Formats: sequence, structure tokens, C-alpha cells
Amino acid sequence: MVELVNNERRKAGCAPVTVNEKLAKAAQDHSQDMADSRNMSHTGSDGSSPGDRITRAGYNWSTYGENVAYGYTTPESVMEGWMSSPGHKRNILNCSFKEIGVGLAQPGHYWTQDFGTAR
Repeated sequence: MVELVNNERRKAGCAPVTVNEKLAKAAQDHSQDMADSRNMSHTGSDGSSPGDRITRAGYNWSTYGENVAYGYTTPESVMEGWMSSPGHKRNILNCSFKEIGVGLAQPGHYWTQDFGTAR
């Protein structure tokens, strides 16, 4: 997934993002929460926002973004969906983001990408 993101960023002239374990934890936890509640949303089952969850994971951010998706069975298919959506594409191609975390949970293929730049 990160390679697919960085391929798109490279085409747009952005530097690659690197995996951050705290962002990965936030993304995986949110994917699992969505799968458990069977609800795809940027709002967690506890009412949390992406910023709340990223902070809770210990990431000290200056900026962040989140993409979520449901039902795509491969990284390539979910990336195609995100790149066809202006808001999701904007996050992927936001050159100010430096790091990424990715989550995938079952059942149902719930995906999360958390992007960030640390302070």
C-alpha cells in the first residue's frame, strides 16, 4: 500500500511518505473499530475524530489527514477508488504529509490511511 501511495506521490512531484508506527496503530485501531461496528466513518464508535485517534496513539502532529474505505479486496483496488475521489486523492498527493500508517481489518475489508507530519 505504501509503495502504491508513493508511486502516485512521485508522479505528482511529492516526496515519499515513510511508515510511522504510531500512525499505523491509529489506522489499524480505526479499521478494527469500523469492522467491529460494521460502520465506515471518520468518526469512531466512541465519537473520536481522526485527530483524536492519532493523538491517542502518541503521534504529536502538526497536520494530519485520513482516508477510509470499505469492501475493496486488494490494495490496488482501494487505491484506484481513492485516486478517483477528489478528497481522498488530495490527501494522498498532499506534499506536506511526511508519514503514513495503514490499517486493514476484517470482516469486510475496512481500510484506513492516516497521514501526518510531526511537530
